[in-house]
Amino acid sequence: MLIKKEKKGSVTIYYVDKDIPDDKAETLKNKKVSAKNIKLIIRDDADVYDNTTGELVAKFRKEQLNKEHVDLFYDNIIKFAKNVTSNRGSTSGSKSMNVGDNPKIMSNIFGYFDGFSPSQKLIFKKKGMKTPLAVRETRFNAESPEKYKKTVPLIQEIDEQYEKLVPDKYKLQKKKANQTPFRIANTAFTTITTNVNFQTTIHKDAGDDPDGIGNLTVIERGKYTGGETCLPQYSIGIDVRTQDVLFLNVHLWHGNLPIHKKTPDAIRLSIVCYLRVTLWEKTKGKTRKFMERHVKTLKNLKQKV
Repeated sequence: MLIKKEKKGSVTIYYVDKDIPDDKAETLKNKKVSAKNIKLIIRDDADVYDNTTGELVAKFRKEQLNKEHVDLFYDNIIKFAKNVTSNRGSTSGSKSMNVGDNPKIMSNIFGYFDGFSPSQKLIFKKKGMKTPLAVRETRFNAESPEKYKKTVPLIQEIDEQYEKLVPDKYKLQKKKANQTPFRIANTAFTTITTNVNFQTTIHKDAGDDPDGIGNLTVIERGKYTGGETCLPQYSIGIDVRTQDVLFLNVHLWHGNLPIHKKTPDAIRLSIVCYLRVTLWEKTKGKTRKFMERHVKTLKNLKQKV
């Protein structure tokens, strides 16, 4: 619910209150956002604050990202990003505990991850060896290192915008990132999630740095409407498009509106950069040499089996 707004240069400052109180907000969980419940869609530069607590809800800036970096990222990630998975559970709308029953969606991760894939676990079992430290390169990094390198300039730009727009939270997250070699370039991020044409249900993020703030960028191809990122407790949405950057308190309930294709080739590629706390906890204080040995060991195991 919009309480008031004011202008500060080119940025509109919004003060909002929750239409749905916290003690009733659990009813939103894993439901899809409905456009009829969203009263305000923000499409221009904005800062959004909770009118009651004064806490930052979101910062949104239009056309901040370099188009060459955006296109380079897209061209090198899109084939991988279209891989289908059924392991996103409730955020895909599934109520089943059986992964095989979940909807198949295009949602993938790259960078570094804490935990091994089933195929890696099978290798350890066949070798009769003790499971190594459960931190690894993702498949995209390992199998497409040159493509991975070409995604980095955009990730570094998002990192720069983070430092510029939300410096207090960036400082806390970057301090953690500096303590682990398992991160992307010199950024505050260890991991990236990509989603293609995916309407997430209403959820709160878990596993990211609680001292930081979430972010979202989008790359469009073809024509579509919808897909706005919404905070249904506040009845607001934000229309993130190519070259825009959004910083969002992802520990509030959020999800996105349905995507309606206007052309058959329409793609909404969303990108979320974050620091995985459990990965940081497992690797803080480790050296780059340790990381290189660890990554090499895992690659050699896969090649030998």
